[in-house]
Amino acid sequence: MTVDQTIIEIDRALRTILAPARSVRAVPGSNQPDVELDVAQKRHVVGLMRINHCGEICAQALYQGQALTSRDVAVKEALRGAADEETEHLAWTEQRIAELGGHKSLLNPLWYAGSLTMGLVAGALGDKWNLGFLAETERQVEAHLDGHLLDLPEEDVRSRAIVEQMRLDEIRHAETAICYGAAELPQPIKAAMKMVAKVMTLTAYHL
Repeated sequence: MTVDQTIIEIDRALRTILAPARSVRAVPGSNQPDVELDVAQKRHVVGLMRINHCGEICAQALYQGQALTSRDVAVKEALRGAADEETEHLAWTEQRIAELGGHKSLLNPLWYAGSLTMGLVAGALGDKWNLGFLAETERQVEAHLDGHLLDLPEEDVRSRAIVEQMRLDEIRHAETAICYGAAELPQPIKAAMKMVAKVMTLTAYHL
């Protein structure tokens, strides 16, 4: 990797962790009236949205690492395209957290570093495993968002709209990875991914 490329990747990482994210698409649910949540509900919704924001930080790092080590130009482009949509998810969840008076995860730099490492390793294993890792990640995120839709207050239409659109995007990312030739990951790797995700979600809900 050239010096210029290195600078670009460092800038990408710093902007993801430190700078406000921006979205080309309108924030889902922004045209819906907000509702008054009680203290407990607001704390819970903030915790869930913080988990989602943290997950998008991790997704950015994963895609960055995978794109850096991918050998196929088409795969690199697919990863970058997915990363652009994940940036929009960052913006949506960040805005919703701010609207509810919450804060982003204090451990985002740690999660980013760990996810970047995982992405680099996945990419180094070859494109079919790289894409397999992406597809499985998106499947697990989809299941995780399904749980949030069941857990969010019915009246909180703004948060629900964000999560619903994120879910649709994640499904499409998984389908794209499969179309490009994703391999099915061994069950122990899937289980390990779920365990890491569980640690992240439990921590990010509070911190």
